[in-house]
Amino acid sequence: MNRCLTAFQRHLLLLAILMVSIFTLLPGTSKAQPLMRQFPAAAKRGVMEVIAPPEVLINGALARLSPGARIKSINNLIVMSGTLVGQPVLVNYLPDPQGLLHEVWILTEAEASETRAGMEPMTNFTFASEADKPKTDDGKTPFNQLPSFPQR
Repeated sequence: MNRCLTAFQRHLLLLAILMVSIFTLLPGTSKAQPLMRQFPAAAKRGVMEVIAPPEVLINGALARLSPGARIKSINNLIVMSGTLVGQPVLVNYLPDPQGLLHEVWILTEAEASETRAGMEPMTNFTFASEADKPKTDDGKTPFNQLPSFPQR
């Protein structure tokens, strides 16, 4: 029973070690594609700033995180809301049925370049040209805001 390696076996072993080290040290031939996350269609875009968890500002309006809210970083890792205090970040967010923020995704530059609802400028005034227009019902007007007519 011979336990020593022959010269051929030693050269073969050295060649195998050399090949493995070369292939592990060289960069791959294909470049990794950046991860493009798929967001729900109902998700909106906004600038979020955590004031004091769970209180946040979304586009300057006061909002609140839900008890089970998940804030995901650009790497899709969970981020605690306390680490974002005072930092405005561009996000996509999904509110729950009560209006609390439930899912929040911090966006990469590639994701931020896509258009999404929620970043439209809001105004608290009406132009004189718009004031003369007759009010129309688009089917989405709440019942308490519909015009009332006198009973006959």
